[in-house]
Amino acid sequence: MTITAQLLGSVRLPGGRAVVDDFHEARADGTRRLLLRQGADLEVHDVAALCAGETSPLAVVPVPWPGWDCGVHSAAPDGSFVVFSGQRSVRAVAVGGGVLWEYRHGCWGPELDHEHSGDEQQVCPGSEHGSVRVSDDGRLVWAHVVAADTEYQELWVVLDARDGRELARVPLTDSYASGSHHQSLPDGAHMALCVGMGQDGILLYWARRDGEDLVVRDLNEGLDRILLDVHPENGRFLTVEHYGADLQLHDLDGTLLAEAEPTGPGPDRWDWCAGFVDADTVLGSTGHEYGTDDPVRHALLDAATLKPLGRLGYPGAVTGYVRPLGDGTWLTYDQVSGTLSRWTRAAS
Repeated sequence: MTITAQLLGSVRLPGGRAVVDDFHEARADGTRRLLLRQGADLEVHDVAALCAGETSPLAVVPVPWPGWDCGVHSAAPDGSFVVFSGQRSVRAVAVGGGVLWEYRHGCWGPELDHEHSGDEQQVCPGSEHGSVRVSDDGRLVWAHVVAADTEYQELWVVLDARDGRELARVPLTDSYASGSHHQSLPDGAHMALCVGMGQDGILLYWARRDGEDLVVRDLNEGLDRILLDVHPENGRFLTVEHYGADLQLHDLDGTLLAEAEPTGPGPDRWDWCAGFVDADTVLGSTGHEYGTDDPVRHALLDAATLKPLGRLGYPGAVTGYVRPLGDGTWLTYDQVSGTLSRWTRAAS
């Protein structure tokens, strides 16, 4: 069965692949924001407005370390500041460029005990990095960092969004990250952290604050599942096996609820960019991540069972990455034309 996709809008956006990777933020209040690096600045855009052709950003914040192009950053829900995940610190910068606060941590550079010149703009070799996420109420910043002044140890910390003061921390045992990303749950209390360690596997955690402590759930039984998305209403979450063998739907405690292998003929591995189109529907993608000769295929699945509903048909070729947004729409990015497009399911 073919399900027709309807184009809602598109915009030329060179370098926009990052939008469908890490630099999109879906908030519990329904806002969907894109964080775009443009030279020395980071622009915050409303996704619907941008895809409708409104290229003026909601906010523009200067990047504190122009030579550092790693890390996953996060904007305050009201757009008044951005928190940057740097190589040696987490820094909150207001619109206009004022530094609100800085939280110093150890260096993500992979060479242990390497020297620093004292110049804060120094970028050490290596692409290893952490990530940050401002909570949906704008009060907290969750950050994945390296501990300072100790043997190599990665930490998950919670900071006060007003002044960067550390409120809680937990060591991440056996974590040697190449990168990470956060995702908030719709209840406003829980946060997820997914840590990628390359060929060594993946770590996945949920946490919530309980007074001054963090209550953490470790979901790392197989070290092989990548967090893809969180249900927009009930907190269930999607993962994909490290090499794309299957998609799984989990309850908040990690219980497996449903599983799906790639559907139909063609590529036999899921890509790493699937998610909830809305509360009832999941979009899965095959044929892009692993560079096969087969065409990219997008399929819709039932959000409760992961049973296939049909293959998406587009008015033209769609070859790039996809990012479901949880509000009934999804994004695709065509790297050849540099076009970001927003889609929905056409009325039957």
